[in-house]
Amino acid sequence: MRRAITYPLVALGAAASTVAVASPALAHGYVSAPPSRQALCAAGIVADCGQIQFEPQSVEGPKGLKSCNGGVGQFAALNDNSRAWPAKSVGSKVTFTWVFTARHRTSNFEYFIGNTKVATVDGGNAQPDAVVNHSVDLSAFPGRQTVLAVWNIGDTPNAFYSCVDLNVGGGGGSDPSTPSSPPPSTTRPPAPEQPADPPADPPAQPADPPAQPAEPTAAPPATGGSAWAAQVAYKTGDVVTFQGKKFKCRQGHTSLSSWEPSIYTLALWLPL
Repeated sequence: MRRAITYPLVALGAAASTVAVASPALAHGYVSAPPSRQALCAAGIVADCGQIQFEPQSVEGPKGLKSCNGGVGQFAALNDNSRAWPAKSVGSKVTFTWVFTARHRTSNFEYFIGNTKVATVDGGNAQPDAVVNHSVDLSAFPGRQTVLAVWNIGDTPNAFYSCVDLNVGGGGGSDPSTPSSPPPSTTRPPAPEQPADPPADPPAQPADPPAQPAEPTAAPPATGGSAWAAQVAYKTGDVVTFQGKKFKCRQGHTSLSSWEPSIYTLALWLPL
């Protein structure tokens, strides 16, 4: 099922248009922020991840697992802790953002650290929005942690898995390696010398200042948006064109060659 998503799109490109139209029904969902391990692979931040870099939304396995790869052998790189996965510095409460490319009816969402369940969010057996946010309190788990986020499907026996590496209590997302600003100097600079006596009369000013050259006319903003391209970091609100149509980014992400706006409409892009 997962291979049908990626290989036709990446290897055959436009020639597989009939597959591309059907592919959203075969795709699923993952945690995009803070970036999960599959999101880091898809963005190229962690290299040599294998097939998962092309389909981060496809980590699907039976319910009840505690593995980052959902038991899928070809995604085994997600379980490899020796890769030194970058940990996002966050506060004690963290907002997890799920992006769905197929919105299955949802039993619930669960969040684990080790074997400890830290949060459950009821899905009401309803279809979720294309983008869903959950605020989870991790104040009892300070320091470097790996959070396993699980999306339990309501109409199948399967779930989707995302592991997110965090530095809990490390701040609101700042890079701990960023140098801090130097402290302000406590030495007061000397006061500038004042003239002994001001001039009796200020010099005469011209009646009318000379005419200033006209300001150049600014170029009008582009009306169509830039053309969509792969391997570009798009922000929420960015507008692109693709196949003669305009799309507005509704979820920040780094684009992939198989994530064209016409395929992932509503999950990542909103038609205008």
